[in-house]
Amino acid sequence: MSTDAELVGEIEELGEKLVRARESIAKRFIGQERVVDLTLATLVSGGHGLLIGLPGLGKTRLVGTVATVMGLDSGRIQFTPDLMPADILGSEVLETAEDGRRSFRFIEGPVFCQLLMADEINRASPRTQSALLQAMQEREVTVAGEHRPLGKPFHVLATQNPIEQEGTYPLPEAQLDRFLVQIDVPYPKRDTERDILVATTGVEEAVSEAVFTGEELIAAQTLLRRMPVGEAVVEMILDLVRACRPQDDSSPDVVKSSVSWGPGPRAAQALMLTARAEALTHGRLAPSAEDVRAMAGPVLQHRMALSFAARARGETLSRVIDEVASRVTRVEAAA
Repeated sequence: MSTDAELVGEIEELGEKLVRARESIAKRFIGQERVVDLTLATLVSGGHGLLIGLPGLGKTRLVGTVATVMGLDSGRIQFTPDLMPADILGSEVLETAEDGRRSFRFIEGPVFCQLLMADEINRASPRTQSALLQAMQEREVTVAGEHRPLGKPFHVLATQNPIEQEGTYPLPEAQLDRFLVQIDVPYPKRDTERDILVATTGVEEAVSEAVFTGEELIAAQTLLRRMPVGEAVVEMILDLVRACRPQDDSSPDVVKSSVSWGPGPRAAQALMLTARAEALTHGRLAPSAEDVRAMAGPVLQHRMALSFAARARGETLSRVIDEVASRVTRVEAAA
């Protein structure tokens, strides 16, 4: 068991390594620092991310660059309405040997990798979407009655287009809950967009270098779980998650009047991990209330639903979560 001084040294070293990873990603994915930070936090926390943004904002480019920088074997699936579960998981084929004997051989699908990009995941049917449920939760798949482990580490970064909904199938709540965070990819700022134009329309483009290996990422995920978390931060996470449930006595009026259902215990687990990752990516040794507030939106917004009346009023989940987080922070500070 390492001493406190050794733990501090390991955390600081990992923080420096994440800074180098961010700089390497920025060579090909320009700007959008918050999107990059959330993606790195997702991987260091050992989870999966749902990237939501309009076409052409670089989601595919980001995932490919992250795979290179983190030293992960990557796979990609373009989800379409006719995609079948076997196209994701793989299938058994019957082969005939030279001596006439027949046997089944399993052909692995693209899910057998370390970083899977699920492009436009909401375009596949619910049956096909569900093929990822076991993979995302248990890091294994069952094909023909046999359990087959996936790569280590294993992460899914899925993309979704928020406006083009014709011919799509909304992800069920059970699958949304498997995503550690929802990462909204906005339009770039003007200066950033100018840099993108100059950097990507020339003869040559910058190349990102690997900073991590798969084994080092696993070690980073273990180290993250060893980061200390103060009792006040733990209580804040519990208060925040429980306050977002309209059935809970502690929930404020804005939640009771606007939210149909709130986050479960998995949201509190995700907030605990990602708050640590947020602190780590900014060079802090332990998460604070600000780290919890920063991760509240990405962790909670896809685990909650607005009521019909709230949507009619033009309410948004981000505003509700911000109001609850501010209220919980003030209460904790006063205590």
